[in-house]
Amino acid sequence: MGGEIQVLPLSSWGINAKKPIVIAGPCSVENETQIWETIQSISAYCHNQVQIIRAGIWKPRTRPNMFEGVGEKGLPWIKQASAAVGLPVAVEVASPEHVERALKHKIDILWIGARTTVSPFAIQEIANALKGTDIPLMIKNPINPDIELWIGAIERFTASGVKRIAAVHRGFSMYEKTIYRNPPMWEIPIELRRRYPELPIIVDPSHIGGARDLIYVLSQQAMSLGFDGLMIESSIDPDKALTDAKQQITPWRLAEILSSLPETKQHLSDQESGQLNSLRDRIDIIDDCLIDLINERMVIAKSIGEVKKEQRLTLYQPERWTDIVNRAIEKARKKGLSDDFILKLFQQIHNESIHHQTKVTEQSGSEIKQNMNTL
Repeated sequence: MGGEIQVLPLSSWGINAKKPIVIAGPCSVENETQIWETIQSISAYCHNQVQIIRAGIWKPRTRPNMFEGVGEKGLPWIKQASAAVGLPVAVEVASPEHVERALKHKIDILWIGARTTVSPFAIQEIANALKGTDIPLMIKNPINPDIELWIGAIERFTASGVKRIAAVHRGFSMYEKTIYRNPPMWEIPIELRRRYPELPIIVDPSHIGGARDLIYVLSQQAMSLGFDGLMIESSIDPDKALTDAKQQITPWRLAEILSSLPETKQHLSDQESGQLNSLRDRIDIIDDCLIDLINERMVIAKSIGEVKKEQRLTLYQPERWTDIVNRAIEKARKKGLSDDFILKLFQQIHNESIHHQTKVTEQSGSEIKQNMNTL
């Protein structure tokens, strides 16, 4: 069984917690001049729109002999530069040693990267190192789309006494090529929000998109979905950055994006909500009908399983499955529904049908075993 997640609100972080919380800064600290000029420009162009400065000190790289960050010597650079503009600073830590050095230099906020979140061993070691501290912590989702692994990391830190925690959604690595570096798979952070409504969730459009042209639309989507903030990579000269150059933007472009984001709100007044509630009531009726229809389909699927058992027919029938998909997609296209949505929907329905039919087969096997035991 997992642990309980109880976290404090963003207002406890000692920052202006108005939405959206914006965390900005370069992917990595490269030298003292670069970080100073970047933070000064972010402060000048973005005024009160950015609440936290971020920058990588230790950079986990995919291949050896790549730039892996300046290390501990960069901690005073970023601390001094952020203090000069009156903003707290966040850095990534991936080991107890990183934690020790960050705390020694009085770094304000830590974050756990996606490559670290995948390892419960590494997470537990860092959680142990943070016992007795009260530093705010941001936890990025693991590289792979595994919500339980993400939750497990959060639970390990709360069990160690860390209460000022936010989750950071940075997308998930996929084998298939898409327009995104790490497809957002919004359903996963939405499910995290459903399970833990008090947990702040910040979206990282830089790592999701992997390209600066996608940052605005992804930021807009994040705000429309009601998440709590944004973590955006911004550098004084992105094209010359030593890491993730394509996904970084200038401080002035960051200011343009933040100023252009539409205002959103979580709730409506009683007067405003009348029409919305009426439409939602209709949705609820349709959802009830869908459940009833799916249940009816599963009853029929179970009967089909009985026939297959009697005829010794395999449960999975490729030709029939192809016919179902083609028929559904053809009909759905006429209704304006996407092929991808219909395929995923019917895959889930088909999987559940196979599950029901498998139970018929398992029941048959159990009966045979019982009969053999009576001989």
